[in-house]
Amino acid sequence: MPAFGVKTNERPGTRAVVRHARMSAYKVREVLDLIRDKEVQVADEILQFAERDAAIVIRKALHSAMANAENNDQIDPTELYVSACYADEGPTLKRWRPRARGRATRIRKRTCHITIIVSRLSEAQLERRREREAVSAAAAGRGRRRSQAAAESRRQRVAKSRARDEAVEAEEHDHDHDEEEAVIEPADTESSAATEEAVAEPAEGSEIVSESGEEE
Repeated sequence: MPAFGVKTNERPGTRAVVRHARMSAYKVREVLDLIRDKEVQVADEILQFAERDAAIVIRKALHSAMANAENNDQIDPTELYVSACYADEGPTLKRWRPRARGRATRIRKRTCHITIIVSRLSEAQLERRREREAVSAAAAGRGRRRSQAAAESRRQRVAKSRARDEAVEAEEHDHDHDEEEAVIEPADTESSAATEEAVAEPAEGSEIVSESGEEE
């Protein structure tokens, strides 16, 4: 609502007006109450996710006011806030609907005029916002460094774990290889012994020839 003794068309700031919007002023005022005295970035986010059809029209008006402030008054849009916003009733369109027994019922299609005024934040408010942004940036930097340190520590732990697993696998492989050699050696010994016995004992029916060439 306008301040006492100050007309709405005399408010300081840059304005944008939407005339003859095809919706009632009551529905528009419910959305305007959400963005009043908010910074334009916050107001834009509120309107973007508001579940009201009026938010679409109001968001366009807000963008128009920001463009007017930037192009006409050379004000940085990031330093603006919604200093005033209101909706006035416009002309009502009369329509008729047929009813029972030849009668008719009036349909009132409401319209409204939406006005949004944006102004530059004061130096104290801008300074407080810069301080908040600096604190947030510092916190983000600390969090980023902490996450990087945690990631590096995790990489080192993973590398140590992999090296330990590889050492265990290599040790198990060597142990299995030694066991295989231990199993294979007795078989070789038995086969060599059998070969020696076959050479030492001639088969039945074979004749032994002495060095002199005589048969024994």
